[in-house]
Amino acid sequence: MDKLSVAGLFIAIFAVYIGFTLDGGHISALFELPAFIIVFGGTLGAVMLQSSMMQFTHAISLLKWVFSPPKYDIDRGISEIVDWATKARESGYLALEDTALEIEDSYTQKGLNLLVDGVDLENFRVVLELDLDIYREHNLRSANVFEAMGGYSPTIGILGAVLGLIHAMGNLAEPELLGQGIATAFIATIYGVGFANLLYLPIANKIRVIIHQQTMYREMICEGLVSIANGENPHAIENKLSAFRLDR
Repeated sequence: MDKLSVAGLFIAIFAVYIGFTLDGGHISALFELPAFIIVFGGTLGAVMLQSSMMQFTHAISLLKWVFSPPKYDIDRGISEIVDWATKARESGYLALEDTALEIEDSYTQKGLNLLVDGVDLENFRVVLELDLDIYREHNLRSANVFEAMGGYSPTIGILGAVLGLIHAMGNLAEPELLGQGIATAFIATIYGVGFANLLYLPIANKIRVIIHQQTMYREMICEGLVSIANGENPHAIENKLSAFRLDR
């Protein structure tokens, strides 16, 4: 569980609640179903319209990363790479075949299998870097789905406000309906701006941070495996990869 994400969401919602109620506002006044349907439904529909099915569903699957991000232990990764380098120098690349079967990370497993198969050094790096670039781009496109929601939401909120005012203007002779229409107008604007800046954009940026961490970890794996393929000394490999400890 990412405690920082949980704390951030709680503080954001709590700050809005406290700020509103300190001036005598009632939190129930912020709950307006028609405004919610217009803003949330309109935003969701617009994003679905611009996205492919694969991109949209993958974006939804990445939501869990916000509160439960994948963990990557840099120190452990470096230690494992050094062990693989030592084993390869002592017994050859085929000694890593059983190790590849035990690895859960698909990228690392692919790299070890390429090493065992004796792929030439140039193609070895090209394959790993291409795999990394495609993986990063695929995930970044999914993060862009939430960024797009953050862009559409305030505009849809304005649309909801205009619709609310139209409804209000049609009921000038009935104060109760007039008040309801005006409330929908203002609350739709709040929903549009609030959802964008308290949820959608922070979620998009959080996912990007996690993608960056994943990419750096996989770049370390790539560099380590290429170094092994190049026959470098395990101690020299460890010194080279220690630079990745700065990115945490």
